[in-house]
Amino acid sequence: MTIRGAKDFHSGFHLSDDMTAIEKRIQDRREVVGWLIAGGTAAVLAACGGGGNSGSSTSSTSSSSSTSSSTSGSCVTDPEETNGPYPADGTNTVNASTVNVLTEAGIVRSDIRSSFGSSSTVAEGVPLLLTINLVDTNTACALLTGYAIYIWHCNRSGEYSLYSSGVQTENYLRGVQVTDGNGQVAFQTIFPACYSGRYPHIHVEVYKTLALASVETNAVLTTQMAMPRDICTTVYSDATGYSASVTNLAAVTVSNDNVFDSSTTGQIAAQTPALTGSVTAGYTGTITIGVAV
Repeated sequence: MTIRGAKDFHSGFHLSDDMTAIEKRIQDRREVVGWLIAGGTAAVLAACGGGGNSGSSTSSTSSSSSTSSSTSGSCVTDPEETNGPYPADGTNTVNASTVNVLTEAGIVRSDIRSSFGSSSTVAEGVPLLLTINLVDTNTACALLTGYAIYIWHCNRSGEYSLYSSGVQTENYLRGVQVTDGNGQVAFQTIFPACYSGRYPHIHVEVYKTLALASVETNAVLTTQMAMPRDICTTVYSDATGYSASVTNLAAVTVSNDNVFDSSTTGQIAAQTPALTGSVTAGYTGTITIGVAV
């Protein structure tokens, strides 16, 4: 089977078309710096302490507008985790072809629910708007601006685009964004499924610049988020299309998951986003990712 976009894979980096839009978005967000300075610091302090597992947790935004700004509290360095078998970051192949979605024009985007390029299929599922705050744990949680963050995860059936049978021609639920002047990005996606053998999760790779976000070997952090268990239970029980996740979730916890089982309690808290919302309205939330730069 031919991998979607395989003809477009090459050694060159083709994200230049997205840079103008990224720079404009960064400039636009700087206009809210005054508000953030007035009220945002407490938000990052709360986020640095890690997300909780409660669906009633309140989501927050980051606190400052430059890499020199910092919080007065402490934040957790996220642990290195495997990028897994489905990263599409240039580190493995499918059907003897290297899979690297990072080199494709269109990968830089905030809404990752649809495929791009030769397909426009939209991944169905409960909406999830996830804001990521990126901080430097070596400099008192200074916000990191201009860093590229790549996230990816499975669909509501537990399948990964570009890899799983039936969706190898899709590239949805994958995207890159650059942290703005507040060290922040936001992705519009769907709530991931729980497939057999793994706790529900979202993969993350962090790069120092967009230009370096072309292959996983340039990443300064490769890690994973653990989805709040109470939200997982609600989504899988009440939302259409997630029925297989009910049985799969019952068989796994963060403690016996083969990735999260090596994380400390503090790391798991930091790796879990704080979410609010409902199956009907969708969920919103935040997470702070700590990198030791």
